[in-house]
Amino acid sequence: MADANETRNTLRSYADAWLAGDLERVLEMYHDEIVLHYMGESPLAGTHTGKDEVLAVLGQASWRASRKLIEVEDVLVGENLGAILAIEDLGDPPRRVRRVLLYRVEEEKLRECWLYDEDQRFIDGLWSSDPGE
Repeated sequence: MADANETRNTLRSYADAWLAGDLERVLEMYHDEIVLHYMGESPLAGTHTGKDEVLAVLGQASWRASRKLIEVEDVLVGENLGAILAIEDLGDPPRRVRRVLLYRVEEEKLRECWLYDEDQRFIDGLWSSDPGE
């Protein structure tokens, strides 16, 4: 398990890469055994395990709704977990949403993530939509 300094450095590096739009670096930050917990009641909700499965569900989220990171408000770190408070524009037309991404870090990579959204009903609607319709 990572200590607070490793968690802080890892999350700050991830946030910086995300803000810079450096997708290659963002993807490198995911642990091969990452576990993603999407809250809500959409088809994407639930627990997704392993880098391939997590990337597939993240790809689905991006396909279903336009996403644009506006700001990383803060990076918070405790003894065992850290969090990124992010603001994104989601959907078309875009709607500004605050999101809390809670992370467990291992081996200087993101090992587990719980994603909490300010407006879960709105997110469930986005993640349930099919942009091809």
